Amino acid sequence: MRFSSIRSRVALLSTAFALVLVGSVTIAAYVFVYQGMLGLADATSERLASSASRVVTRMSNDAVASADRAGLTGPERDAFIKEELLLSLSDILSQGLVHEGTFALYLRDAPSDPLAEFWRIGGDPFTGDAERRTQALETGDPEHAHPGGQFLLAGLVMPANLGEYVTYVPIVVPGVDGAVLDVVYTPLREEAILDSMRLPMIAVTLAALAVALLLTASITGWILTLIGDIRSAADSIDVGQLDVHLPDSGDNEIAELARSLNRLIDNLKRRNEVQARFIADASHELATPVAGIRGYVNILRAWGAEDPGLREEAVSAIDRESRRMARLCSDLLSVIRSEGMVEFRSIRYDLNGVCREVLAHAATRYLGKRLEFSGPDEAPLWIYGDPDRIEEALGILVDNACKYTPDGGKVSVSTRRRRDRVIVRVADTGVGIPAEDLPNIFERFYRSDISRSKETGGFGLGLAIAKHIIDHSAGEVSVESTLGEGTVFEVSLPRRKAGA
Repeated sequence: MRFSSIRSRVALLSTAFALVLVGSVTIAAYVFVYQGMLGLADATSERLASSASRVVTRMSNDAVASADRAGLTGPERDAFIKEELLLSLSDILSQGLVHEGTFALYLRDAPSDPLAEFWRIGGDPFTGDAERRTQALETGDPEHAHPGGQFLLAGLVMPANLGEYVTYVPIVVPGVDGAVLDVVYTPLREEAILDSMRLPMIAVTLAALAVALLLTASITGWILTLIGDIRSAADSIDVGQLDVHLPDSGDNEIAELARSLNRLIDNLKRRNEVQARFIADASHELATPVAGIRGYVNILRAWGAEDPGLREEAVSAIDRESRRMARLCSDLLSVIRSEGMVEFRSIRYDLNGVCREVLAHAATRYLGKRLEFSGPDEAPLWIYGDPDRIEEALGILVDNACKYTPDGGKVSVSTRRRRDRVIVRVADTGVGIPAEDLPNIFERFYRSDISRSKETGGFGLGLAIAKHIIDHSAGEVSVESTLGEGTVFEVSLPRRKAGA
């Protein structure tokens, strides 16, 4: 599998995403539990410190009471109190006050003396922080410390180590200048809880990662299968095979893409059919006059010299057929020229004057059909655009109206304002256009059955050229038609310059 392929890149990205997502959830869960264990250890340390200080205070008071009952005074009394306190503390604390800690009592006989260890029990040896111990004695408030411990996430791969919780508690011991009790709590239970959740958490993480990768691979495979179908369709289109259809069921983006491509394939197929039909029609249109010209040339060669009438008839026929060929070539060149035009002029001109000019040309050309023409008002209608191109587009519409209107019919061109636009209406009383042909009449090479008659000729290029011109003039064109009654084209054009 190539790294540059979509499958390999999606696999890499999905793996990275799954690792980040599942890893983040795992780390967040571990941190949450870790913080809970820290809080529990801190609360336990404070509770043990409070309990131990009460025990030491009570034992100290009992030792003082015993010395008073014995009637001791002076140094003997102080020595007796210390001895009784030492025996009492060792006996009580050794009976199970705590199993995961160390207790140490530090005494100072005079203000100038340092605190010296008087008694210790439980746990590993611990020297503590002499500065914090002295500070607790001077302020009279307990001092808390949390030395040791490991990096927060280290417990995910090795045994947990939360360090030790140390509390320096100042207490009152008769017969001495000052006393501080060190309470060191080692959170073995909290560490055991963290250690016990390591393997289940790793197992759940791996399972979640596997599920995420499996789902990602499944979705990726489905998407790539659809992409493969699209590629196959594109390859088929590339070699000219348009009889393909992509699976487009479902309500998702891929299905929408497939439906769009199916519409594109259908349009290509229809355009291909229209173009093939045009080529056949154009070939026929060209072959007919060529055959006629060659036939009359042969006639001229054989009998033209002896028969002046035959010679005149042959020359007229050759002239007629050559004009027909010239008209076809002109239409094809118009298509090429209209598609090549990018920039249109934008000057102020009288649209009504252009319409009247178009009607005048049509009336001259179709004089023999005795058509009734009506044009717009004499008052000028000023708009901005390219008058030559608009005259060409309107000329095509009017020429079509004249061509498909029977002798004695009516052809009219009217204009009106509509907000910031102008509407040009070209109407006739001709044969009309079938409803099934209306959506396609502006396509190149398209000809309805009605437009194939010998009288009208045509190659299916005029309306495509007209629409191209109107579109590039920021306009719109629409059509309505009824068979046997006539057709109406409406052209909407902007009155002002673009951006004005």
